[in-house]
Amino acid sequence: MLQRSREDGEVLVIKLGALGDVLLALPHIARILESFPQGRVTLLTAPEYSELAAAVPGLEVVAFPRKGFVAMWQLLRWLLGRRFEMVFDLQGSTRSSIMTLLTQARLRVGRTAGVAYTHVPPDRQDNAHAFQRMNELLVVAGLVPASPGMPSVLRERQAPAVSAWLEQHVPGAGKPVLMHAGSSQRWPSKRWEEAHWLDLATQLEARGFPVIWIGGEDDRELNRRLAKKTGVDASDAFSCAELITLGRQAAFAISNDSGPMHLLSMSGIPVYAFFGPTDWQRSHAIGQQGHVLLNPVPCSPCHLRICPPEHRHECLAGISPGMVLTRLEADKLV
Repeated sequence: MLQRSREDGEVLVIKLGALGDVLLALPHIARILESFPQGRVTLLTAPEYSELAAAVPGLEVVAFPRKGFVAMWQLLRWLLGRRFEMVFDLQGSTRSSIMTLLTQARLRVGRTAGVAYTHVPPDRQDNAHAFQRMNELLVVAGLVPASPGMPSVLRERQAPAVSAWLEQHVPGAGKPVLMHAGSSQRWPSKRWEEAHWLDLATQLEARGFPVIWIGGEDDRELNRRLAKKTGVDASDAFSCAELITLGRQAAFAISNDSGPMHLLSMSGIPVYAFFGPTDWQRSHAIGQQGHVLLNPVPCSPCHLRICPPEHRHECLAGISPGMVLTRLEADKLV
């Protein structure tokens, strides 16, 4: 357990990404803030997540691009120029361990033993959820574990804009279904088949559920193709906070394992998510473990970003639209 001085010094929290991981970490970051009321807590993250993190009251957010020599040089100068008393490495990567070591902080908390850290938790289960693994870092630091759920920082100020968008694009319709057919460009193996998405969306719209295809700039071309057949394209139409607000207007959501999956879970609606290449026990959205969509095959989870051709992506391809509809019917949602 860490021994802290009476007057809390500067505290650095490192969480660079991705979106889902940053969302999962927000309760832990809020807990660290609560635990150091006399100190200054700074979050180091990527630029695309700085606006979301900045909504946490009292948190200083510093964003640095993760690529480029100039950006890394500036980051190095910044780390060496600050005098942090403590560092919480919630990222757990090689890069973040180097950043932690460079701070020269007296107390450095990380996931695995090594020269970068002064305090690490006991050996953990490999299939422990990311939320639990970050709580283990708080516990070894003598802090109270965080509770699941979004900190009360995202207010309803987004509601008028979201309502106006719905009035324009799905006027007079029933509660929509939100669908995220994309994934990180680095993880194409996480994507359920495009034809399956179209089939499922067509059947849901026939039952009176308007479909909204959500996602960011990377999903624009995919969503454009899907929306030409059925549903409404909402690519890059909403901020993170607005997407959570949109979720509160929806009947339920269906998603690949992605950042929007975690965002929509903050809305309190059922979020059904496809898992195969990744381990659902480690990565499911908090509170949504009962809505995981699986096709158990021997090679799953493989943690491969591209499925070997001989496996034919069976972990996800083997989940049919009919199977998803049957699940929704059993849960009395359609």
